Amino acid sequence: MSPAPSTPSRPPRRSGARVKSPESLLAESGADLEGHGLRRSMGLFQLVCFGVGAIVGTGIFVGLSDSVAEAGPAVVVSFVLAAVTCIFTAFSFAELGGAIPVSGSSYSFAYATLGERVAFLVGWCLLLEYGVSVSAVAVGWSQYVNELLDSLIGWNLPAALSSGPGDGGVVNLPAIVVVMMAATLLVRGVRESAGATTAMAVLKIGILIAFCAIAFTAFEDGHLSPFASDGMAGITAGASVAFFSYIGFDAITTAGEEVKNPRRNIPTAILICIGVVTLLYCAVALGAIGALGADAVSDKPAALSLVVNQVTGSSVGGGIIAFGAVVAIASVVLAVMYGQTRILMSMSRDGLIPRVFERVSPKTRTPVANTWIVAVLFAVPAAFASLDVVVNLTTIGTLATMAVVNIAVIALRRGHPGLKRSFRVPLYPLSPVLGVGFCLYLMYGTGWTTWVQFAAFLAVGALVYAGYGRSRSRLVREPREPAAAGPTGG
Repeated sequence: MSPAPSTPSRPPRRSGARVKSPESLLAESGADLEGHGLRRSMGLFQLVCFGVGAIVGTGIFVGLSDSVAEAGPAVVVSFVLAAVTCIFTAFSFAELGGAIPVSGSSYSFAYATLGERVAFLVGWCLLLEYGVSVSAVAVGWSQYVNELLDSLIGWNLPAALSSGPGDGGVVNLPAIVVVMMAATLLVRGVRESAGATTAMAVLKIGILIAFCAIAFTAFEDGHLSPFASDGMAGITAGASVAFFSYIGFDAITTAGEEVKNPRRNIPTAILICIGVVTLLYCAVALGAIGALGADAVSDKPAALSLVVNQVTGSSVGGGIIAFGAVVAIASVVLAVMYGQTRILMSMSRDGLIPRVFERVSPKTRTPVANTWIVAVLFAVPAAFASLDVVVNLTTIGTLATMAVVNIAVIALRRGHPGLKRSFRVPLYPLSPVLGVGFCLYLMYGTGWTTWVQFAAFLAVGALVYAGYGRSRSRLVREPREPAAAGPTGG
């Protein structure tokens, strides 16, 4: 007797892999419905601002000096190289986000194409991208809080309360504060969070444009020479560091269940964000180096404030930049924490992590317990970790996830050629193949010690899956996937 043909409600099993069909993901999340668990309240403009809010922050306000230290004036090329990597992957995210508009982002895309084991490890890597980067961003926020206090009242928080042990302090109190503030806003509701993110995104773009206007008044061609003293090796190393500045654009896809018309708005928002952010970063980097030179910017905390203070001869401009950085970095914490909670919510819905993460409050329509657990877990490393410790590990984890997303596009095209797609990757399959190649190239630039740390991190993730997720997966406990699921209770 021949086996029954597969249907949308019963996913195919490829080589023993547990694969959840796109149709089942859409049905369970209610991604094409209104009022299914989460509330749809984001339009295109708010989604673009959410994306900018998730991207523009510590990477440019704090991390620019680290990128300059690696590449010198050629850091502009480093930003372009990092952007090219993001653009190829952004095409893949745009196609997948339009075809499977659910909260799980890369995790759900991997589940629908490469199987549960790979999906779990992608979700595990997203703990680095979304979770650990919250800690890194919060540490950068603390630096600019001190800069702002100094410009306003001539006083700084003592080192013991504004940096972790690795940076000569005891506990980073401002980092804890910004994480808890973001959590408080997130549990109130998506509408409130989106409104705050929109306002902060507009403000920080204005601040960076103002920075460029000031910096270019002091621009000198001589500051760009020698342009690439360390050659391609320096540019690659700079791009690996600069890539941290782009982390967060994929958070747009985590809003798949809270966006109006997600099939159209998600791909559009991703491509707009990458274009705007790349132009902004290159202009800021060129302006900063052209004004003072690479040596003056390299390895300097609060580098943008330093540039404005030197150019204007006053601390007022630097104080304004510091204020913009405080707002900008706070918006990144808000947006990235949002993305982390939605990833965990999707993993919980699949049974791979405890069910507490999927519960949605009937009052606020937000995952309240999930949000507070994430806030507490990541306030701890924010309070005690150094920014340098987590940046490279976050970068390699994100690049690995992006490589999987590019592979997932190819797998989805082959496995589900008739699936409705609102956007298609141009130059397929060359574009996703190049996306994988660029990701691997930048991963190589992070250094062997980061690779060892990442391998250990993946090994722990594999053990967690084997010991918990594999046996509790709903594909095992409920082998016939439901055609639809009701809203998650709170």
